[in-house]
Amino acid sequence: MTTLHDFPTVPAFGHLPTPEGVDVVGIDLPVGRLTAYRVVPSGPSKGVVLIVPGYTGSKEDWRTFMPLLGEAGWTAVAITRRGQADSARASGPSGYTLQEEAADVVRVAALLDHGAPVHLIGHSLGGVIVREAAIASPESFRDVVQFCSGPYGWPYRKVAELTILHDTGGNLRQLFDSTNPLWAYRPDEELPDDPRFVRDRFDAHDPASVVAGGHILEDHTDSSAALRATGLPVLVTHGEWDGAWPIPWQRQMAEDTGAAYEVIPTSYHGPQVENPAATLAVFDTFLSQH
Repeated sequence: MTTLHDFPTVPAFGHLPTPEGVDVVGIDLPVGRLTAYRVVPSGPSKGVVLIVPGYTGSKEDWRTFMPLLGEAGWTAVAITRRGQADSARASGPSGYTLQEEAADVVRVAALLDHGAPVHLIGHSLGGVIVREAAIASPESFRDVVQFCSGPYGWPYRKVAELTILHDTGGNLRQLFDSTNPLWAYRPDEELPDDPRFVRDRFDAHDPASVVAGGHILEDHTDSSAALRATGLPVLVTHGEWDGAWPIPWQRQMAEDTGAAYEVIPTSYHGPQVENPAATLAVFDTFLSQH
């Protein structure tokens, strides 16, 4: 059985520095190699945490938070999903279904702790994916965190973005420019580090992955009951000002899944960046119970 420490190191993606104590590794799956951040605590580990990023994200969304997890005693792996940035691309649109994305999560989990169940965190679209993974293979996980994620999407949610991709033949630079007007069309040297990285990441994504993710976010199927039926402990948590899903929907999802529910103060859709100390406290309290 492959263990957490056997993954090969791989080059970092983009120009942002990798924090001290965080390794960039490759995880080989049937689709190809996914890249991931890995952190291992200096002392005894409280357990293994698998983190799945959102719609147009990647492992780098957790770049500054990973050291905090390690310092708190957690072994953690944050993946870049198939089709995102420097991870392997699927062979076509059929490789980006919710079921295929969830299957990757189950496959990665099996490699992390000698096959033992791991803690699971999914951010935004990643929350939709980890919910599907937990329903498909509850024995693979200790618990599930729905982080700034919702019980279902809604029709036409991503229609503007999907229309741009359709009309431009999948031009993700055009999508970046249209959704980031402050930074649109500027040369690299005029961009701050974070917008420059995000633009480079848009350029590297597989357009088919973004299109498929948009359609998943438009699906109004509610699988809260199926998640509750797994018997896994669930935490629903989001930023105080999270605007990606209506907050009443997230609160209702917690009720429907029998979940713990926590609101992270002074944060939006990325509390791990906007209020990392409070986010760490919420995660650490919940994960330590299981």
